[in-house]
Amino acid sequence: MSEFEKYGGTFSVRVTKDTLVFSAAHFITFAGGVCERLHGHNWRVEAWIAGQLDENRYVFDFIALRDGLQRLIAELDHSVLLPDRHPQITVQGGEDGREITARFEDRRWVFPAEDCRILPMANTTAEEIARWMTLELIQRLELTGNAGLAQVRISVEENFGQWADYTASL
Repeated sequence: MSEFEKYGGTFSVRVTKDTLVFSAAHFITFAGGVCERLHGHNWRVEAWIAGQLDENRYVFDFIALRDGLQRLIAELDHSVLLPDRHPQITVQGGEDGREITARFEDRRWVFPAEDCRILPMANTTAEEIARWMTLELIQRLELTGNAGLAQVRISVEENFGQWADYTASL
């Protein structure tokens, strides 16, 4: 057994850059009918992939990971993030397709449709955004079919030092 084999380690790659940031507004609800005011963040994103080394001695190509993540971030940048699976928030498009109306109890917000990103989640928390981004990245980079990869994690920083992570096994 070689020195490398006896420790049985795991390889991973991680990408985080000053450019992997998006600015977006959201509001979330809490138990008991509490709803935050609409507000925004400069969300920072990091991606991590663990697995075996391939024939090039890579886990995954840094550039492909960075570029895939950047494309995903660009879709969210300068948007209002709205959930489509919240039990008490309704999100509807206007008849002319130019507006989106969101309602929670007696509150109502109307936004230009082009400024909204309606996401498949129950609440636009950092945790839910991290999960959505992880699953989207897996699909877009076709990571599921790569036999050497084991896990993918996206970390989303909502405010400095406040991170949410979602890790998916492949």
